[in-house]
Amino acid sequence: MEKILANLIFFFVLALVIFLIDYLFVFKRKIKNKKIKNDQIMEFGYLIYKFKLDKNKVLYKPMGLYCALINGFIISGVVTIISNIKLKMIWQLLIGFVLLFGFIYSVYEIYGRILVKKGWKLKDE
Repeated sequence: MEKILANLIFFFVLALVIFLIDYLFVFKRKIKNKKIKNDQIMEFGYLIYKFKLDKNKVLYKPMGLYCALINGFIISGVVTIISNIKLKMIWQLLIGFVLLFGFIYSVYEIYGRILVKKGWKLKDE
């Protein structure tokens, strides 16, 4: 029970730290400098291209907040899972790599579908 509690605390603290770093130093800075028009934020470009979102309807500030939150939970989830696996480091890295890409794809797929349901999709599609 103590190990589970310690892992949960580790997960949430790491998620909070990664969220703050990601949001304050990546998304907020680029949104404030108006660099979004060139799709320089990878997450925004991926979501807009994959789900054919209308750039005029997209609210970039809340989208940046949610993407930073998603990134924090993805990274801290993978680190928490990998730190509990007792294998050689090469296996931990390989499993972490697979988990990372699996989590990124699945969570951003869910988030993109939510954005489409909000009505941010292009009209001609």
